[in-house]
Amino acid sequence: MKNGMIVCPQPEAAEAGAAVLERGGNAVDAAIACAFMQGVVDPLMSGIGGFGSMQLYMPGRGVHEIIEFYARASLSATAEMWTDKLLGQSRDGFAFLLEGGISEFGHLAVCTPGSVKGYDHALSRYGTMDWADVIAPAIRQAREGVLVRPHMHWFWSQDQKGTGQVNTADKLRYSETGRRLYFRPDGSVKRPGDLVVNPEMATTLERLARGGADLFYQGELAEEIAADFAAHGGLISREDLARYTLSVAAPIWGSYRGFPISTSPPPASGLSMLQILNMLEPFAIGELAHGGTEHVRLLAEAMKRMTIDKDAFMGDPAYVDVPVARLISKEHAAAQAESIRRGERADVKRLERSSSRETTHVSVVDRHGNAVALTHTLGSPSGAITPGLGFIYNGTMSRFDPRPGRAASIAPGKRRSSSAAPTIVFKDEKPFTVMGAPGGSYIAPAMAQGVMNIIDFGMGMLEAVAAPRIVAVSNSIDISNRIRRSVGEELTGMGYDLKRSPQSYPFAALHGIRIDDGRCTGGADPQRDGMAIAVAAG
Repeated sequence: MKNGMIVCPQPEAAEAGAAVLERGGNAVDAAIACAFMQGVVDPLMSGIGGFGSMQLYMPGRGVHEIIEFYARASLSATAEMWTDKLLGQSRDGFAFLLEGGISEFGHLAVCTPGSVKGYDHALSRYGTMDWADVIAPAIRQAREGVLVRPHMHWFWSQDQKGTGQVNTADKLRYSETGRRLYFRPDGSVKRPGDLVVNPEMATTLERLARGGADLFYQGELAEEIAADFAAHGGLISREDLARYTLSVAAPIWGSYRGFPISTSPPPASGLSMLQILNMLEPFAIGELAHGGTEHVRLLAEAMKRMTIDKDAFMGDPAYVDVPVARLISKEHAAAQAESIRRGERADVKRLERSSSRETTHVSVVDRHGNAVALTHTLGSPSGAITPGLGFIYNGTMSRFDPRPGRAASIAPGKRRSSSAAPTIVFKDEKPFTVMGAPGGSYIAPAMAQGVMNIIDFGMGMLEAVAAPRIVAVSNSIDISNRIRRSVGEELTGMGYDLKRSPQSYPFAALHGIRIDDGRCTGGADPQRDGMAIAVAAG
């Protein structure tokens, strides 16, 4: 390789990972250092109270696998526990809405976190640096503080009540720690340029650095976490933490116009991304005007059909049969493509009563050609913070369907389905693009568009991640504010329900690396505040 590269949505985290590469660390070392830093500088998006997955490709060691450290429902959870609480579903299908928001915020909303276990698994087996060494930058940053960035402020100040969901600011008010960290003295949320200093998180990370991951699942931290949940009527217990396990899976494979693609299997959403690509492969996408009427129509119809399959089949394969081979087959896609060609319109059934989702991503390639695509998240922040620990727990119980007998129904120990799709596209048997995104239900559609932007439209990585996008994960088509008004008028005239975002860069946030002749170029989606940093091979 002529250089290495790291791309992620936060400048401080990208810099932490780049520093590791510059010191001679490999892609795994850099990714984990970056991930710990992301939990400090984007604490509502990720952290040690969260979960995620990592696609790891290390050709020199013959390793290519998906490390899955997804959140699990408490062992005390039951399929019927909230059947009488259901109010509806978010328009994007991400969350089920319950009375009082009990599955969205507070201690009841939390699933058993997996991030610490996942970071430790990857680093101890495939990294070259010490656990305490990769945590050290995050500890320093937590003590020094982080400046509130524009995207952070936008996220925690948006009003979601119209969607039936709990506002993030209200979640942050749930705990004394949240009120102290994230609000000004006048009670308003902190603004861009304000400083968030979190010495309690720094101390927790120092304890982890000394005691290792077992401290979180079987040691003193586990005791403190379980006691806090017991005191607040939460579900997570010492048994949940002690019995938490991650999994390692082979990637699932697809292809698009001859480019092999490896991505994450269920319960993650690489399958959904492949479905969109398969459905659109029979069409001459590259000959269309990007963001034009026919391009948007084709994208939307493929996304709706993917969504119907996702709602019907997606769940934890340990609990439900997910027909992966059939869903990603070219034959299944060909039938869907023919339906699209005939002008038929898919109908997405929802319990509707859209929003952004709380995730982050890092893509890394090192000088040896090792590649990591790591997507980790809180799902959505619960607002629950154990006194003295400083970090927010995930709020992912809302992702489970409270109706028994369905693919996404609640079950003890079940992994909630994940929207993550860390992906590697290959060319000539070597990685060509390494990419992933935060963004909930919008991830698979955004990833598919990123792949098509590169392969069909010949874009470089930055252009590909920044190009205008659309999503259609309901019967509406949501479009970027940079899709031309004339296109919107034509689609409306065809009978489509169009919803224009006020944002120029909405719908997930792609972060990727493109490799041409051994040289990496990167792209950080302008939706977030991140960056790409190249590191010389020498």
